[in-house]
Amino acid sequence: MQLDGMHHITMITGDATQNVAFYADVLGLRLVKKTVNFDAPEAYHLYFGDETGAPGTILTWFEFAGAQPGRAGAGMIHTIELGVPSAASLDFWADRLEAKGYATERTDDGLTFADYDGLRFRLVVSGVDRAGAVHPEVPAEHAIRGVVGARAYRAQELDADRALLTETLGFSETGPGEYDLAGFRWAYDPATEYGYQGAGTVHHIAWHSRDEDHVAWQRRVAQAGMQVTPVIDRDYFDAIYFQQPQGVLFEIATTSPGFAVDEDPDHLGEALRLPKQHERLRPALEQHLTPLVNPRTVTA
Repeated sequence: MQLDGMHHITMITGDATQNVAFYADVLGLRLVKKTVNFDAPEAYHLYFGDETGAPGTILTWFEFAGAQPGRAGAGMIHTIELGVPSAASLDFWADRLEAKGYATERTDDGLTFADYDGLRFRLVVSGVDRAGAVHPEVPAEHAIRGVVGARAYRAQELDADRALLTETLGFSETGPGEYDLAGFRWAYDPATEYGYQGAGTVHHIAWHSRDEDHVAWQRRVAQAGMQVTPVIDRDYFDAIYFQQPQGVLFEIATTSPGFAVDEDPDHLGEALRLPKQHERLRPALEQHLTPLVNPRTVTA
């Protein structure tokens, strides 16, 4: 039994319109699902990824309209790494981001930038063997291939979650406070200030479980001393959640049923999809939520 790397990372934004404009246009990802937060249905939950919404490519946001900026601190992810195919791709993205008004910094190991909320990213050359999303202004040879790493600020001593990561979850330790899970790089840095959630911060990270192993993972995590939730049906995957010793909220999510379970694969993210228990709220939610247009319906 092993985890297949990362499934998705979920953030907070205060502006869904800017969210779609940046991730589905500037970064050229595909908006694969337009739905709402299960626990706060007045808030959008937007998913972006590759053409099929494959695990390992997914970035998601809760939109709490008008949310004030947050700040990453102890127990929070501060940088997300996205994979691109080549050094030439880094050049392409430096030019594109600068042209769109987003400052970049080229380093030996990648290209760093922040989105409109101040959320920090690093583009790195990666050997991930998958196609990216299709966008008319992003050549296929430079498209973002997926999410390949994340760095967090630790809340306790460096080894506080070492046993959980390596012995329970199957990460490989690659250095002090640095780990690998099926090619996904997970690492810690010392926190220099307190953090707080808000726009531009990460809410949780989800790891990818095969469907048939999910309940076994729940048992295994509980046996390791974590307070883990029951299995929760999130419509597009099943999920369990637990806060690990460094303070980061972990999720383990299944492969199935996937984002095409309630939409034609050619039209992902075009219509508002609601969790079954919130379908009765559709008239009110359609009045409350800011109208959003999937760029595919404009550029197709």
